[in-house]
Amino acid sequence: MADTPSPDSFDAIVVGAGPAGSAAALALARAGRSVVIIERGPFPGSKNVYGGVVYARVLDDVIPNWWEQVPVQRWVVRRSTMVMTGSQAVTVDVRTQAWGRPPYNGMTVYRADFDSWLADQAVAAGASLVTSTVATGLVRDGTGRVTGVRTDRPGGDLASRVVIACDGVNSFLAKEAGLLPKADAAHHTLGVKEVLALPAEVIEDRFGLAPGEGLDIEMIGCTRGIPGGGFLYTNRDTVNVGVVVSLTGLAASGVRPEELIADLKEHPAVAPWLRGAAVKEYGAHLIPEGGYDAMPALAADGFLVAGDAAGMTLAAGLWLEGVNFAIGAGLAAGRAAAAAIAQGDVTAAGLAGYRKALEANFVLQDHKRLRGAPQLVLSDRMQRQYVQLICDLAEQVFTVTNPEPKPGLVKLLLRGARRHKVRVRDLVRDGIETAKVFR
Repeated sequence: MADTPSPDSFDAIVVGAGPAGSAAALALARAGRSVVIIERGPFPGSKNVYGGVVYARVLDDVIPNWWEQVPVQRWVVRRSTMVMTGSQAVTVDVRTQAWGRPPYNGMTVYRADFDSWLADQAVAAGASLVTSTVATGLVRDGTGRVTGVRTDRPGGDLASRVVIACDGVNSFLAKEAGLLPKADAAHHTLGVKEVLALPAEVIEDRFGLAPGEGLDIEMIGCTRGIPGGGFLYTNRDTVNVGVVVSLTGLAASGVRPEELIADLKEHPAVAPWLRGAAVKEYGAHLIPEGGYDAMPALAADGFLVAGDAAGMTLAAGLWLEGVNFAIGAGLAAGRAAAAAIAQGDVTAAGLAGYRKALEANFVLQDHKRLRGAPQLVLSDRMQRQYVQLICDLAEQVFTVTNPEPKPGLVKLLLRGARRHKVRVRDLVRDGIETAKVFR
């Protein structure tokens, strides 16, 4: 890791050595541009408490056979969605061995390992990395164009033709550039988790996994009605378990997040998996979940923003993804910056190729298509009434009531709708809306 870069002027400065920042620096370095990454932590990933599933196929054309060198915990071969009440659970479990062989689908990782690995790829390509350094503000010229960053090092101003802000949710640099409005709690959730230690062979036995195989479970109905959901991921010899909840809902509830994790760990569908596990770590972080409609402008003169700093986490119920979108956006930002520098135009207009690239690939296409998902998934009916309805319906369908004959599904559904005060017209309307969102 570099200390003080030399010279102090670069084609580009990338702030933040997370997936978006390292991907942007990698693209710039490969284009032959001088680039430095400024990271406030002592090493990439040191400040990141995220621990979950990373979908890295976005690297297929960037780092050939990346799966042979990435610091993976487990390759995810099972993906489950669990709908829960306090005493019930209905699970859709998808398992395929195709996910357990190259080029793989998803993997569990420790971000400290993954972020350091991806930053090393950028450094190997020619980027400089400066750690333990905070970018405290932007430097501008007389026209207002961003021309560098200020740092907390003595005489630490760095000049560049383009600055790319990848400094995470609630980005101070994007705010200073006038792109990111004041944070709106309604567009953010809080993710909290515990890392629980279990021997690898115990994890494999309890979850029905072979060595190196992993499981990802996403849950709804486990947050006391607070909009959000839960998760459980398997690492090599630890399990991550936690919840992601609406900030406004959590504040209104008066419930502490650790209480929700305690509830989840004690749930009869989860507790047997965690028996004897020891708490190794606790963490919490803010997640931008406003989706496409809450994203800021992505470019200003001499300035781009990517990853969580641009609100690019996809929170769409069936999918909770962020690292892959950060990498995709970072690569696009680096390539657009390199092209703008080559053309001698780093104004917002000259950097417009960045947004065009995102609109042409999965980053903005997926966000735009699923723009209504956050509101749908976090709605009160989805979080409370439908969870009860689904669990009760499944329980009654498989309850044998001999000598009475089996009731019809429609009859059970209508009976459950009345019990849980779900109006049929709301059920139909929400079904149509769900079909539109996930079409």
